[in-house]
Amino acid sequence: MDDLTLTELRAVDALARERSFRIAATSLGLSRSALSHQVARIEARLGMRLFNRTTRSVMPTEAGIAFVDAIRPALDRIDGAVEGANAFRSSPAGVLRLNGSAEAYERILPQILSFLASHPDMQIEAACEDRLIDIVAEGYDAGLRLYEQVPQDMIATAIGPDEALIIVGSPAYLHLKGLPETINDLARHQCIVQRHSSGALLRWELETEGEARVILPESRLIVGDAKLALEAARLGHGLAYVTAWSASNVLVEGNLVQVMSAYTPPFPGLCLYYPQQRAPSAGLRAFVDHCKKRG
Repeated sequence: MDDLTLTELRAVDALARERSFRIAATSLGLSRSALSHQVARIEARLGMRLFNRTTRSVMPTEAGIAFVDAIRPALDRIDGAVEGANAFRSSPAGVLRLNGSAEAYERILPQILSFLASHPDMQIEAACEDRLIDIVAEGYDAGLRLYEQVPQDMIATAIGPDEALIIVGSPAYLHLKGLPETINDLARHQCIVQRHSSGALLRWELETEGEARVILPESRLIVGDAKLALEAARLGHGLAYVTAWSASNVLVEGNLVQVMSAYTPPFPGLCLYYPQQRAPSAGLRAFVDHCKKRG
């Protein structure tokens, strides 16, 4: 039997990790069909089935699990050796895989572009999704989230100013309905509520006299995107609960007004986080330093 190549071993490892031909192929820079044919060839050469495929899922067989458990430490050692060699370069090289929300990327896009301009041998793959994931299990180098969303076993580095979730409404709406001054006042207002991609509704976390109070206002309008909530508020439908960053331009223009500011104090903002059990690569260290300087 011919020796399996490193590329082929990485294909098996990626598919076992992602359990999806589409996601694994994307992470490897292959088409789904190319990965499928590659894995089929590997199985034929080994004389065993490594994965059970259905129309909905891909699961490693018992033999597949044993095979991946055996090759993964070797792949990690190879990656470590490559990274060790990379440390001797004057400028880091390689791919940096990030996972974050759309709003997080909007905030740091200038830093990403300036980093790529100053590090010509680096490539950034920015996966965008709202759900919180295990970045280690899904093969990412780092994540981008608000500080309070970062798992406790991660190293978090602030790369932006403090944030706040604030309540806003249009001048016309507030003229009609009046300014809410207490949490109880919200009951007489139209409130625009957001639904996360997970299906959960975004609760409003307010602070009064140093104590947190979490409420879910009654709402006739539930939206699945923060920009829609902001736009609905701008058009006079009611009050929206959004990040101060997302509302900053509209507030400056005077098309929205912040209310109940005493109930929405600031908190630590956007962080870049990565596992503390794993030494960061030269590329990740360079990216962290770059963002901190320009945060």
